[in-house]
Amino acid sequence: MGTLAVPQSGTVYVDTNTIIYTVEEIQPYAGLLQALWIAARNRSITVTSCEIALLETLVKPLREEKKHLERRYRRFLTLTYEVQLVPIDRKVIEKAARLRADCGIKTPDALHAATALESGSELFITNDPAFRRGPGLPVAVLDDLLPT
Repeated sequence: MGTLAVPQSGTVYVDTNTIIYTVEEIQPYAGLLQALWIAARNRSITVTSCEIALLETLVKPLREEKKHLERRYRRFLTLTYEVQLVPIDRKVIEKAARLRADCGIKTPDALHAATALESGSELFITNDPAFRRGPGLPVAVLDDLLPT
């Protein structure tokens, strides 16, 4: 298994699947992400995500009435310092619209990509290779780190 190269400083953006792997401890991805969360706890980097991550992570626990999992997501995304949720403002919406128009990225993904670009992220961690279509987005796809 490869290693996730986390910058020594700056901002690292995580999309929703990265959050799900972490909160639900889904292997082998949760193991790959350990260095990220250690750096965040040590405050050498800032980990951000778009507010839409809260919406995306709550759907399954709400649908399946898994209150414990719902609480874990809410706590992780709103009550810890490991992840800072970035508000969706008009500038992000405009950039997301441009990404959809130019790259064909779906709306939620375009919002993630636009937020990462606007916040000057050093790295964008995902497991969706479609994010590579976002120009200027420094993407790390977790599946690329797994043995083939």
